[in-house]
Amino acid sequence: MEFSVTGTVAVVAVLALVSIAAALFLAYRNSRMSPGNERMQEIGKAIQEGANAFLKREYMFLAVFAAIVFFALGIFIGDRSWWVALSFLTGAVCSGLAGYAGMKVATMSNMRTTEAARTSLPNALRVAFNSGAVMGLSVVGLGVLGISLLVFVLSAVFGADSLPLVLDTIFGFSLGASSIALFARVGGGIFTKAADVGADLVGKVEAGIPEDDPRNPAVIADNVGDNVGDVAGMGADLYESYVGSIIAAMSLGYFATSAADAAEWALYPLVLAGAGIIASILGVAFTNFFTSGSPHTALRNGTLFAA
Repeated sequence: MEFSVTGTVAVVAVLALVSIAAALFLAYRNSRMSPGNERMQEIGKAIQEGANAFLKREYMFLAVFAAIVFFALGIFIGDRSWWVALSFLTGAVCSGLAGYAGMKVATMSNMRTTEAARTSLPNALRVAFNSGAVMGLSVVGLGVLGISLLVFVLSAVFGADSLPLVLDTIFGFSLGASSIALFARVGGGIFTKAADVGADLVGKVEAGIPEDDPRNPAVIADNVGDNVGDVAGMGADLYESYVGSIIAAMSLGYFATSAADAAEWALYPLVLAGAGIIASILGVAFTNFFTSGSPHTALRNGTLFAA
């Protein structure tokens, strides 16, 4: 059977859609869990509002930055400039979406994990694990889907034998993801550390109140910081590392092999990522199935099963 670039990336794109669908299913499943009593919901809602407000303001500034770089790339870099600019914008948008999806589910699942822990540790693990799985599946799904769609579209635009041009152009995708990750990680991280230090100074040092006690005036800001920095910022950071590794490996695969099989080796990292999606979904299902026993055993066996 003759190797087809567009056929291969189309199959991988379908696997990426499966990953996004699995993330949506896990998010919906968590949303159906009990959010706890009125006091828990009050605190959880305050954290949600703070995290959403911070991310909205942060993304407003990032949108301006992305627009400036988009037009700069399109005007100044020469051949295929607007395609590179479009790749940059696609990477930036997907990176932001990955971080936002993870934070949205985390802030929704926090109180539900607490409520589940009141009944049993395995129930709490299941809710928390599925919340984290949403982040992971969103990162890989959006990453693989973005790269696959760009390869598919650019191959159609540049021609069937234009894979070197396609690989050169999609470096813009990695640049977009890295740019958003830089600001999201640093901006969220600065807020996280400032709120954490504030909670320590105001609560533990001055008033003798534990850091996460609701009586601590800084506890909401502290938890907001954890969500925007350690979840949204980390999600964007993981996204840029993931897509950057795939795109770099695709380029190495193409230019380090003979011309006869260069296309196959160039797409091998993308195909491997698609196969990893299936393994990860099976690992998530396996871990959920065994959470009725020891949490440590469930996590270890889920990791081994996925591998």
